[in-house]
This record gives sequence, C-alpha cells and structure tokens, in this order.
Amino acid sequence: MKRWGLMLAASISVLPLVSCGAPGAPDAGGDATGEVTQGGAANSRLQTVLDRGQLVCGVDGGIPGFSFVEGGEYAGIDVDTCKAVAAALFDDPTAVEYRDLDSTERFEALKGGEVDMLARNTTWTISRDTSVGMEFAPTTFYDGQGMMVRADAGITELADFEGKSVCVETGTTTELNLTDQMRQLGVSFEPQTFQDADAAYAAYEAGSCEGMTSDKSQLVARRSTLSNPDEHELLEVTMSKEPLGPVTINNDSAWFDTVKWVTYALIEAEELGLTSANIAEASSSEDPNVLRFIGAEGTLGTDMGLPNDFAARAVAAVGNYGEIYERNLGEGSVFKLPRGQNALWSDGGLLYSPPFR
Repeated sequence: MKRWGLMLAASISVLPLVSCGAPGAPDAGGDATGEVTQGGAANSRLQTVLDRGQLVCGVDGGIPGFSFVEGGEYAGIDVDTCKAVAAALFDDPTAVEYRDLDSTERFEALKGGEVDMLARNTTWTISRDTSVGMEFAPTTFYDGQGMMVRADAGITELADFEGKSVCVETGTTTELNLTDQMRQLGVSFEPQTFQDADAAYAAYEAGSCEGMTSDKSQLVARRSTLSNPDEHELLEVTMSKEPLGPVTINNDSAWFDTVKWVTYALIEAEELGLTSANIAEASSSEDPNVLRFIGAEGTLGTDMGLPNDFAARAVAAVGNYGEIYERNLGEGSVFKLPRGQNALWSDGGLLYSPPFR
C-alpha cells in the first residue's frame, strides 16, 4: 500500500519568539487606569490580561511547526497565535510568557488560571467543548491521525499490527481513536501509553513499539528529528478528523471573543489581501471592508473592549494566515508542504472567517 511521504497537506516549521517582560496595557476603550468599560470585559480574563500587561499562553513546546524551542526562542503556528493575541492587545507580539504543558495537564492549567489560553495543537471535540468546560476558537489547522512505522517493518496497514505494540500519548484523542480503529478492525494490539510526547517518541525510536501514532502533522515534524528520518514512514491511513486550534475557558465571552476574533483576523486578512508588508498603508484603501477591518472606520474593536485597530496590530506582527503557513510549513520552510484543506475556502480549502462588520 502507498505510504505517506514528507509531502502531506499537514503541518510544521519554526518561527522565533522570546518571552519578555510586561509592557504597559493599551488604551482598550477604557479610562486612564486601564479599566475596560465596553464589551463586558471588567470581570473577564481579558481585564486580567490587560492589567498584567502580558499574555500567558499554554503551548506544547516540542512540536516543530506548532510550538518548538530553537536557539532559545519559541516558534511555530501556535506560537504565532499567541503572538497575534499579544499584538492585538498590547501592540507588542513579545508580550507573551509561554508555559509548556503536556496533554494531561493542559486543561487543568487553563481551568486553574495558570494560563490565559491554550495554543497547543488541541483537537476540538464535543466532550471537551461541553463537559470539560472549554471554548474552542476557530480551527487553525485541519489535520488527521496517522501512523508512523519503520520502513523495513513490513507493516502496510493497521491490520498488520495484530500482536504488535503502538506508542501513543495518553490523555489525547489520539489514544481514543487508536482504540476505536483497532476495535473496529478486530485487531489485538498492545498500546504503550506515555504522558509526555518526548518519552513516546524516544520509546518508538528505541524499538519499544512497532508503531507511533499521532496527528499526521506531528508525525511529520517528529520524524524529522529522529536520528535517521528516512528509515521511518507514514502509512497511507487517516484514523480521524483533528481540527486543531486555540482554547479558552468556558463562560467568559469577552475573553473568548478576543481570542476568537484575533484568530479570524489572520484568516480574513489573507482574503482581503492584507499582509504584514502592506497593512500600514491599508488606511488609504477605498474598500470599506478593509477600512472596517483595520479600525479606520466603525467601532468593531472598541465594541469588544479592544483597541479599534486590534486586527491590524495582529497582522502587522505575524502576517496573515497564509504568511504564517508559508514560513512555517510551506515554501519558506524546510517542509514545503502544500496548503491542502488549510487553504482559504475560496481556494478549495476549509478556512473561512465570518464578516468583519
């Protein structure tokens, strides 16, 4: 059976970013003390973040292309999401403190207020959205679960795992999907679970298990870090739908709206043709959609308790979604991956922003 090579419509890369000290809070539609008076934000995590002057963002920290430390700096799509929110609030994309969280501690860290948001390749599911108490902002990467094996293992499909073992990170949808797939196929296998992804990949590389399963994007990323990447390949199998995106705590609409619409701004900017290179000149546009988007007309930002130019700030700092993708995963990266389903809806993909009006 054909197998997945490096060219997946998936994800990966690296993009620098360092945590820094807290700058002053911006004028967000409030008084000189920074008290937000619009958008219902006074009792929200939004006000807490503004008062602190810094965003605390929960990330994985070990997945190239999503969040990864290289040369002492954080990089990746998830990191860019954190940067975009910080830029929207403070006009400073470095006003972020990153917290590395494993799959079992991420939700409790968010619930307990240890972090303001998650940008940690987290899959949107009904149980997480309801009983776990999370709010999922727009999907920033559409993925699917895959399986990595050694090229000389003679494994071509999931049925070949009869009597064999698979390494998997616990506390993830990956673990549940694997069990479902093997049950449906009637395959008796041995799952080896790990709380930490690093430990799971180390065990796989050491030969403790015949397969390693995770999101395809993560497998491609991690494959590149193995001692001999060419000795490993991905089966041509997709076990699930994995819509990945940022997450906030439930029942805080002002903060959820902030993260949600900053994320949408990155997608909308690409559709409008606004980039980090031309956003500063956008005020001369004759397109009312552009003028509303950048805050030159209307009160879309201040109505939310944000700076009216919040979207323009985000784009100026990290670029539109297409720019983020290309430098992390596309032609500007070592992976040169096609956009696939992560293209705009107008280009045959799944990315779509509601109107900014």
